[in-house]
Amino acid sequence: MNDEDGWKVSNQAMNRSLPNVILGGFGTSSTGGGKPMAIEGTATEIDTDGVAQALVNSKNVIVVPGYGLCAARAQYPVAEIAKLLNENGVKMRFGIHPVAGRMPGQLNVLLAEAGVPYDIVQEMDELNEDFPDTDVSLVIGANDTVNSAAEDDPNSIIAGMPVLRVWKSGHTIVMKRSLGVGYAAVDNPVFFKPNTSMYLGDAKKQCEALLEALKRHYNA
Repeated sequence: MNDEDGWKVSNQAMNRSLPNVILGGFGTSSTGGGKPMAIEGTATEIDTDGVAQALVNSKNVIVVPGYGLCAARAQYPVAEIAKLLNENGVKMRFGIHPVAGRMPGQLNVLLAEAGVPYDIVQEMDELNEDFPDTDVSLVIGANDTVNSAAEDDPNSIIAGMPVLRVWKSGHTIVMKRSLGVGYAAVDNPVFFKPNTSMYLGDAKKQCEALLEALKRHYNA
């Protein structure tokens, strides 16, 4: 199941695509009339210790969860990660896309259920301008909603779709099962950018491993 498959059933029921749902039916067609940009670069993988080191060396981190977090039920270890890092001087926030998850608001509910404080969970419009000042963006199970092609490629089928600009942070770490496409079936150039590291695997297992690595670092 791809990261945005949670929207597939509801979108098909409404006979609407993911970009169409997000934009309300306006500006969802590619505007250039040509072929989409070719993906350049090579994906770089990172291991658990590398992710932990990147986080503990940061001052500002934004976590961007998607359907993959919901499917894996990874909100509990993620909440513990955020709590541990906050307690050790790392400013943690969560950036929520309007349609992230299986339905609008699902991620807010899951994070609240796991004990994540409301004041560090923000909507896309509240923090999208903050990514250039963010040390690490930790993307967990999101794909289309963080796809830079929406802004950079006028020939992409998702051109004009609002996305979280995770690629503008100092280091983008993407946690997902594979390099595969999301529901919109569009390759994501973010995965191949030089400041991106791919942390591949099941979201819950990876988050649990990351939490243990952080606990070891902090002797928690």
